[in-house]
Amino acid sequence: MLTGKQRAYLRSLAQKEEAILHVGKAGVTEPVIAQANEALAARELVKGKVLENCMYTAAEAQQLLCQACSAEGVQVIGKVFVLYKKRPDGAKIVLPKG
Repeated sequence: MLTGKQRAYLRSLAQKEEAILHVGKAGVTEPVIAQANEALAARELVKGKVLENCMYTAAEAQQLLCQACSAEGVQVIGKVFVLYKKRPDGAKIVLPKG
């Protein structure tokens, strides 16, 4: 579970990133989950976007992806969401203490 300070730090890192995960008309499908897992394994912090024709809100898509990928939701703003998952083999992102 992320603390407020850790969440704020991750939000500041995510601000500079481009949305690389797109949830479209079909919603949160297996290919989207696979792409999210690959991106989280490589980057730890992933920004995603819900497209106009998607049936989910950004918060709903984030929640579904968090459950499917065992990730943590960092933030949702409009149609953009941010996911975080610490790498088991050594974290690239060092979170501040509590």
